Amino acid sequence: MSDKTGTMLYLSGVSVSFDGFKALNNLSIIVRPAEMLAIIGPNGAGKTTMMDIITGKTRPDEGEVYFDDRTDLTKLDEANIANLGIGRKFQKPTVFESHSVFDNLVLALKKPRNVLSALLYAQSDADEARLDEILDTVRLSHRKNDLAADLSHGQKQWLEIGMLLAQDPKLLLVDEPVAGMTDAETEETAKLLKEIAKTRSVVVVEHDMSFVRDLGTRVTCLAEGSVLAEGSLDQVSANPIVIERYLGR
Repeated sequence: MSDKTGTMLYLSGVSVSFDGFKALNNLSIIVRPAEMLAIIGPNGAGKTTMMDIITGKTRPDEGEVYFDDRTDLTKLDEANIANLGIGRKFQKPTVFESHSVFDNLVLALKKPRNVLSALLYAQSDADEARLDEILDTVRLSHRKNDLAADLSHGQKQWLEIGMLLAQDPKLLLVDEPVAGMTDAETEETAKLLKEIAKTRSVVVVEHDMSFVRDLGTRVTCLAEGSVLAEGSLDQVSANPIVIERYLGR
């Protein structure tokens, strides 16, 4: 495996077993600063376990996991890893439905952690400008004062991405962001993630191939806990083993 210098995320030889089942098997992946990587693969390929290992939820049995080319993630717990600048978005959006879109972002800011102090916290002009910029990025400026409960499913997904951005992560892990979205929202999400990836590293786990094509980025196909193929979507889709073990199903 190549040197980890200049990498935002570096996994080398990562393996983990649960009750004798090898969820990850000598997995090696690199993501550079301000690069997007799309990860595809059948169910049970190890995609979620990989995210769990990066965020400290699961410890690998062996292998190296480094963030920002120097921090050994296997030595840290989930809270420390989140504070380092790794944000994870799960498939199902979790937003504060009874608060406005703007207040959701305020609650997510890297500021006092409890709800009361966060809501009483007075935004500085710099914070206000930053939150407006995030609203712009996630296509929700026009819904700023609306309750999160009133957003469409896709807009809630965008709000949650905005809440991650409010924490100013260097690396975003995004799990199936377009599940349940309309075609228009799916297209917009690809644009939104490409914008974010200009300044941050983004790893997207996804099953929707037309969405992966819209992302226009490097693709890694996992199967049985290992990298099966890597390259552009066209290269990966044309790989006979990928066709046989994933796309042909």
